[in-house]
Amino acid sequence: MLKSSIKQGGLVGVKTTWTLGKVIFPVTLIVVILQHTPILPWVIDLIEPLMGILGLSGDAAIPLVLGNFLNLYAGIAGILSLDLTVKEVFIVAVMMSFSHNLIIESAVASKVGVKLWIMIAVRLGLAIFSAIFINLVWSGGQEIAQYGMMHVQEEQVTGIWSIAMLALSKAFFGVLQLAMIVIPLMVGIQLLKDYKWLSVFSRLMAPFTKLLGMKENTSTTMAAGLVFGLAYGAGVMIQAVKEDGVSKKDATLAFIFLVGCHAVVEDTLIFLPLGIPVLPLLLIRIVTAVILTFIVSSVWRHLDMKYERGVA
Repeated sequence: MLKSSIKQGGLVGVKTTWTLGKVIFPVTLIVVILQHTPILPWVIDLIEPLMGILGLSGDAAIPLVLGNFLNLYAGIAGILSLDLTVKEVFIVAVMMSFSHNLIIESAVASKVGVKLWIMIAVRLGLAIFSAIFINLVWSGGQEIAQYGMMHVQEEQVTGIWSIAMLALSKAFFGVLQLAMIVIPLMVGIQLLKDYKWLSVFSRLMAPFTKLLGMKENTSTTMAAGLVFGLAYGAGVMIQAVKEDGVSKKDATLAFIFLVGCHAVVEDTLIFLPLGIPVLPLLLIRIVTAVILTFIVSSVWRHLDMKYERGVA
């Protein structure tokens, strides 16, 4: 049974990697190329006037654009190149925790059936709202942030050929990294299923998922997204939709939750060297995810009941 589970899980992992890789590879390729064109600087110049509303200086547009177009590491690299206050770094960190890697992760989530515009609107909405809220309620943090010993490697390339090779290598290693996580993850999930451990976990998670308006068969996706992030949570959800009959409604609710609270360990600890309080960052993400999902679920349920009464 063990060999059979490993084989089955491995095959599912390869198929899932192929499905997600078809999104991640071209998007990464395009974004890296754009990074070395005037387009990203143009976007930064475009949004600079809006920074004051968020409690940020114009320079803070740099890590926000890098974080949203690329990933948290690129955004942090942008922060380390600037002299920002503790409050500014905290606001940027909260915003990027909601909306980093926006293009790739939202595109991957759309493979599950979650509408792309919903993902982008929710993530950007949470990022902007949280920044305005923090700016209004927190009057401290005006001292210049003291960054820890974080090594950031700047990749300076020139010429079309060098940029193309850099883009290809990043796209390739992005898919390779995805495979190194997704394939073992799918093998593990297959073992959990075959040895009936997954049903136990689902029962334990059932009260929480029910509170948020989802059925217990979404628990695997929730766990994967919380630990590994949206992209890898999407890989699990693709399989769950096929095998466990997860509805589009539950898939959407799960991803709305994971928008606010995914990869909680990595995405929280990564900000430690920036000299900001990370516990409030974690609590903001968890509380926001729970409240937002509960509200959306309640409104959805109310509309369903209203529709059913109208039909009857």
